[in-house]
Amino acid sequence: MRNIIRIESIREFKNSDKQKEISTRYYISSLKNDASYFQSAMRSHWAVENKLHWTLDVGFSEEASRKRAGNASQNYSVLLKIALNLLKNEKTEKQGIKGKRLKAGWNNKYLLKVYLKKV
Repeated sequence: MRNIIRIESIREFKNSDKQKEISTRYYISSLKNDASYFQSAMRSHWAVENKLHWTLDVGFSEEASRKRAGNASQNYSVLLKIALNLLKNEKTEKQGIKGKRLKAGWNNKYLLKVYLKKV
């Protein structure tokens, strides 16, 4: 163990009665780096996480899913990520993921175009 890291974050709410929320998180690391390195690593990790979850929720309504039995929710999540990657790689349509998903559901030619691009 080389570092114990404490990150204090402040979350501000612009359209709420609640002004701000302060939270502290602790990490242990064997890396020998300075505070700015860990700060940028944490920010980039959460940026990727937030973008992925937002895209899955907007494009596929993932949070509204009622799958709870056994491994259903994990399996469904893997399938959604595969579908998301296929739709992101399809570049001929100039619309968002949700629009591409709906078009693939309505148009078998477009669905094959999305699928066969990766196969």
